[in-house]
Amino acid sequence: NRVSGEVQRALSNIIRNELKDPRVHLMTTITDCYVAPDLKTCKVFISVLGSDEDKKNSLIGLESSEGFLRKELARKLNLRNTPEIKFHLDNSIEYGVEMSRLIDEVIEKDNH
Repeated sequence: NRVSGEVQRALSNIIRNELKDPRVHLMTTITDCYVAPDLKTCKVFISVLGSDEDKKNSLIGLESSEGFLRKELARKLNLRNTPEIKFHLDNSIEYGVEMSRLIDEVIEKDNH
């Protein structure tokens, strides 16, 4: 868990401050990160505040920047192995917002 948290923080900083890929949307956030116990792989879940096109382009941009991200991660964190990074889109935030909106609609209808 500690390693996953460190990788998440470091990757967030790299993506926000050092990654220059124009496909990666400015409102891209790492929502979760799971590093395998052998440090060989890392699943990174991202959330993108924008259109479906923005989400798709951000995912493509991050996947194509994996080599740069691994190199910077290795430079910032002293790990035995630098994990291979796989990005996954996390839609839980949008799902939560939609559920909240639906609940508000039902409450509004009940009040009238």
